[in-house]
Amino acid sequence: MKNYILVFALLIVFSFNSYSQQNQTVSADKDYNNYAYIDAIKTYERIADKGYKSEDMFKKLGNSFYFNSEFEKAAKWYEELFAMKSEVEPEYYYRYAQSLKAAGNDKKANEILDLFAQKSRKDTRAERYLKDKNYLAEIKANSGRYKIEDAGVNSKYSDYGTSFYQNKIVFTSARDTGNFAQRIHKWTGEHFTNLYQADIDADFNPNKPEKIKSKINSKFNESTPVFSKDGKTVYFTRNNFIDGKKGKDGNKTTLIKIYKATFENNKWTNIIELPFNSDTYSTAHPALSPDEKTLYFASDMPGTFGQSDIYKVSINGNGGFGSPENLGKTINTEGKETFPFITADNEIYFASDGHPGLGGLDVFVGKISGNEITNIKNIGADINSPQDDFAFVIDTKSRRGFFSSNKDGGQGSDDIYKFLETRKLECVQELNGIITDTQTGVILSGAKVSLYDNMQVLKSTVISDLNGFYSFSVECGKSYNVRVEKTDYATKEVRTSIGTETGKTYLPISLDKVTCQVAVGDDLGKCFDIKMIYFDLDGSDIRPEAALDLVKILDVLNQYPTMKIDIRSHTDSRQTAAYNEKLSDRRAKSTIKWLVKNGISPNRLTGKGYGETQLVNECSDGVKCTEEQHQMNRRSEFIITKL
Repeated sequence: MKNYILVFALLIVFSFNSYSQQNQTVSADKDYNNYAYIDAIKTYERIADKGYKSEDMFKKLGNSFYFNSEFEKAAKWYEELFAMKSEVEPEYYYRYAQSLKAAGNDKKANEILDLFAQKSRKDTRAERYLKDKNYLAEIKANSGRYKIEDAGVNSKYSDYGTSFYQNKIVFTSARDTGNFAQRIHKWTGEHFTNLYQADIDADFNPNKPEKIKSKINSKFNESTPVFSKDGKTVYFTRNNFIDGKKGKDGNKTTLIKIYKATFENNKWTNIIELPFNSDTYSTAHPALSPDEKTLYFASDMPGTFGQSDIYKVSINGNGGFGSPENLGKTINTEGKETFPFITADNEIYFASDGHPGLGGLDVFVGKISGNEITNIKNIGADINSPQDDFAFVIDTKSRRGFFSSNKDGGQGSDDIYKFLETRKLECVQELNGIITDTQTGVILSGAKVSLYDNMQVLKSTVISDLNGFYSFSVECGKSYNVRVEKTDYATKEVRTSIGTETGKTYLPISLDKVTCQVAVGDDLGKCFDIKMIYFDLDGSDIRPEAALDLVKILDVLNQYPTMKIDIRSHTDSRQTAAYNEKLSDRRAKSTIKWLVKNGISPNRLTGKGYGETQLVNECSDGVKCTEEQHQMNRRSEFIITKL
């Protein structure tokens, strides 16, 4: 996998103070710029261990480990870089945060992501992070859906990138150490990869794998094939090498391309590169749509938003190809998006380090909706880890499949795991309810009901039907605000959280009339939703927010000069009964005093404190209650005694 993530090194000019250090680092820089990261690491580490400090050197050390998915070591050198207090490019904040996640330091990672977001607000990775800082809770909610075990084909070398082929699996492996002359890839320090195959049974248990004996395998790297349903066509990734010739870009670097072969006379033949390949950029990891009319792949071709994006290209009836199309910014970020896989359910699984994840590459799934990818979700912490997790493939009927990872506990640098999905990630939720009148309970039809997301962006608006009913399709695990508006009623907005499993969330909403009808014995405060007149703790002086509510009572008393009210103050059961009675009585009298001071005749007002003698629930002495339950008992009432 390390060969094909499609990350490209920053080519940084490197200078040193001493001649001997220059000699060492000139060689290291050459290795680094040729993607020979293993050799570069050795030289840089030796110099750093001698105490030499350089911003450029720490960048390259961090990058060398980062690009080889050794994130804990990358975090060490990025930490040294940031300790120098130099102004570095925002990308290093992101790489440092990803490396910290992999090292298990989520708190520090999020602190660095906050700084990254400040410096790169237009970066889609920053936008996604700021929009949903609670992404770890969402990942947790998506977890617990897989039974995972070793695939049974792994070696001590890199094994990854599984593909279905008839009753077999085909995967990539660096296990072919060959003879003494076998070539070693300087980037990874391992031998070049070849394609292997193994028969599988009904439960996807593989037999002993064998190297494919075909011209598909060359002396360079091959990986990630995808086969047509009839088994006669394969698309696969290989270094820029065909007919014994190796292609290079302007920097004399051999990149990677997608090739096609056909199965004839019991062997793979007619190996050709696809027409949209180039010596100047890479294409890799092909995937076919269910109808085999579209090829998806990863590339850093011109027009790519990040280090690698996912593209699609049409396969014409005559075997030709259309022009590649970038899948857009809903899926592609400034980071790496790679290893696409398309299901019969019109889903796209892919690996990314640009969407919020656990560190390194995580596996995500999105819905293909026309030309857009929507509803992208991290598939959870069963598959994903702080390391690189990628190359996810699934059989939609059996819900069995394979993925690759360099997570701890494997046999080699990358390993293949098989899984059984026990519960689909797809969650369908409906938010619904009935709109009623608070006082009478009468159903309210014709109310305007608006749905807002947690960023107060309007998502949808409906009108309650003849039964007062409304409904919205909503995303599982999200929070929403529901706003209800109707003539003669006060607008009301209610916040709700949606469940994480398929179902319905019921949210009835009652509205208060702007002009309420009252009679003797009614509580005037309910017209204005006055639950409590607020005083300082243990005090009876009218606070500013309490005066705002009392102004409403004052206005009604002025409009209805014959109205008389009895002011009743109540407390909860905490403190002694005697204390509560005295405190509530002082507060009732303070309320009367305020109204008299503002022009109301004393003979229109009576009042008394009832302390804890008229509790509205069971929260008496010795009963354990929540703060919300106690709050119900702390109330002020304005009972009409005469109209």
